[in-house]
Amino acid sequence: MKAPDFAYLRPNTLEEAVAALGRFGDDARILAGGQTLMALQNFRMASAEILFDINWIPGLSDIHEEPDCLVIGSLVRYAGLEASSLIERDAPLLSEAVGHIAHPAVRNRGTIGGSLALGDPAAEMPACMLALNAEMVLCDANGERRVPADEFFLGLYETTLRPDEILTAVRIPKARPSQCYAFDEVARRRGDFALAGLAIAGKAEGSALHSVRLAYFGVADRPVLAVSAMAMLEGQSLTAELIDRVREAAIGELDPPDDPATPAAYRRHLGGVLVARLLGQLRERLL
Repeated sequence: MKAPDFAYLRPNTLEEAVAALGRFGDDARILAGGQTLMALQNFRMASAEILFDINWIPGLSDIHEEPDCLVIGSLVRYAGLEASSLIERDAPLLSEAVGHIAHPAVRNRGTIGGSLALGDPAAEMPACMLALNAEMVLCDANGERRVPADEFFLGLYETTLRPDEILTAVRIPKARPSQCYAFDEVARRRGDFALAGLAIAGKAEGSALHSVRLAYFGVADRPVLAVSAMAMLEGQSLTAELIDRVREAAIGELDPPDDPATPAAYRRHLGGVLVARLLGQLRERLL
């Protein structure tokens, strides 16, 4: 199929882009990597009248460090995350996760900002931002605001991003020497959307875990934290018995959607399998 007719605008500065969004509002959509938007347009599942191509705005494709955090521009491609030594050093969870995203052709064009703004509940990057306690930087004509990942994802393809705002960057606390992390997902085929996935980030002091965040994706209408299971890990050393109790807690906490292809009970089971597997990996690393 072909996309419906649309106008194409290419602002050269962020100021031009947010001013234009303020004028056109709901009639406009932002074009970043286009890996989702253009497919939706072609299948006529989306019908934006105006596409704003932000790829020419300077600064949005950069990764730079500040004293306590990494700042990743919204136009950084997945392939750029894979290749970045800063990401490997200071946000290794992202390096672990990005290879699970689709296929190389998609990773060469798809952007981290596009994934976060879309808020697909089965996508890897939103869950990683939740696990890492990241902040989204949103800009409009009046300036910028920062929204924690805990508050950014509201529901199925729904975020706090307003029609007149652009997600310009994400801020991630730098990994400390004590940080521990793990990532895995289950999909029908490599590169497919996950049936269930889990991103873990926390700190280890000796063998004891602290501030562990278990961020699931593919099991709800948004990425979700397994809060009860997280509380069980605080200050504890990983034992086979504790891992089993955390697995049971996570299974009881998850409430996946039910559909003919993947029953809710199966996704819930996968959630338990993933947390046991990844905590087992962390245990081995900490021994």
